Amino acid sequence: MTKDIWFHVDNLSSAHIYLRLPPPHSPDQWKNIPEELLTDCAQLTKANSIEGNKKDNVTVIYTPWSNLKKSGSMATGQVGFKDQKMVRRVYVEKRENAIVNRLNKTKVEKYPDLRQEKADREKEERRKERISAQEKKKDDARLAEERAQLKYQKEHMYDDLHADDEIAQSSNQDRDPDFLDDFF
Repeated sequence: MTKDIWFHVDNLSSAHIYLRLPPPHSPDQWKNIPEELLTDCAQLTKANSIEGNKKDNVTVIYTPWSNLKKSGSMATGQVGFKDQKMVRRVYVEKRENAIVNRLNKTKVEKYPDLRQEKADREKEERRKERISAQEKKKDDARLAEERAQLKYQKEHMYDDLHADDEIAQSSNQDRDPDFLDDFF
């Protein structure tokens, strides 16, 4: 699933921005980012680019983080893409100070332990998967029990009809020799 989206000013040395998409995650969720949020991210990316901030008419590219490719032969700060078709572009005509100022007012700098956050997130996902698997197992057991009960009922439906007492009563072996007289 694509959770983190990477933004960068195309063809210029610049900082990059990550956008973490809210759950529930789907493979194509990153393609449907609201226009207003996309504009905010593009403006923030442009504002944090030394070269891009000074220029007008820049293109900001974005792609899922999982699409980034970095090899040892690449220069520092250089990245490539695993699938070029997954790279989208946003055109930014000029810096819009109102957007940048609004975003800077909400700015909170954190120095997170990314490894620990990832471990915690993966642990939570595993817990949810385990709970889901347990619920599925319970449902499967309940269904199996219902099927077994229906099978038993189907197999033993006529047991009472074939009971020894019933057969003995309807048997011709022990009948009275004058039984036909009862019909007249």
